[in-house]
Amino acid sequence: MTLPVMEPDLWSAPDTLERWAREIDAGPWSSLCFGERMAFDNPETLTLLGAVSAWTSRVAIALTIVVPQLHEPVPLAKALATADRLCGGRLTLGVGVGGREEDYRAAGAPLETRTMAEMADRVAVLRRVWAGEKVVEATLPVGPAPLQVGGPPVYVGTLGPRTIKHAAGWADGLAGVSLDLDLDGVSALFDLARESWAAAGREAPKLTTSFWFALDDGDGSAREQVHRHLRHYMNWYPVELVDAMAPTTGFAGTVEELEEVLRGFAGIGCDEVQLIPTSCDREQLAAAADVVRRLG
Repeated sequence: MTLPVMEPDLWSAPDTLERWAREIDAGPWSSLCFGERMAFDNPETLTLLGAVSAWTSRVAIALTIVVPQLHEPVPLAKALATADRLCGGRLTLGVGVGGREEDYRAAGAPLETRTMAEMADRVAVLRRVWAGEKVVEATLPVGPAPLQVGGPPVYVGTLGPRTIKHAAGWADGLAGVSLDLDLDGVSALFDLARESWAAAGREAPKLTTSFWFALDDGDGSAREQVHRHLRHYMNWYPVELVDAMAPTTGFAGTVEELEEVLRGFAGIGCDEVQLIPTSCDREQLAAAADVVRRLG
């Protein structure tokens, strides 16, 4: 389950994030997820990572997605290793090149670094730091070492086959997103990932996907909720395009329909579905948790 970090009313109560984090940790969820944006009103990712490490004790903490090019790699490696220590080795790292030029400008990052090759190079630096190598001239290596030997697992954020083929040599799996819940399309990407990892002589990748969700009793209000969320979150797109996408993007429906969708993803070999809320309403979190409990 993803924290509602992109919601416009996130800060209307000072303890929204803590309440969500503690409820996720106490629930049936396997991961607590959140990602980063720069030119937006969401919380800063690495700061929130420290807080979430303190608020939780069981659930995996999945960063989905961090853009390595927005950070200097050595301080980023140190921050993530520290977080892995603080959370007891529960951290996983999703990485992506990012879909917004404005985030690069906000971070002072060169736009020419917005490539898969650059991202892979920076992940390699993270892993060298985590392995205790001296990557800079200094008396000691940059530490601390992460609790997980070799560092947190690294998953690549992807929407397409090109990214999958590129990442097969260095990533541990996929941190995907499904805009339209197309099981056949996601299944084809999963098959390609399995084939690509095998061809690279790697262990089978962990296969995860995510999608926006909203729940209702069949009255249509959930689709309106998703639409409002997309208008706020996808603010770098023309509003006409967002409005055209909204009727088919993400999940909007009843708990019974959500259960059916999740069973479908399990049926194609998805290791984990990371739901993305479109509201800060914890009643939706509780209702979704009941669905997960029924799935076992």
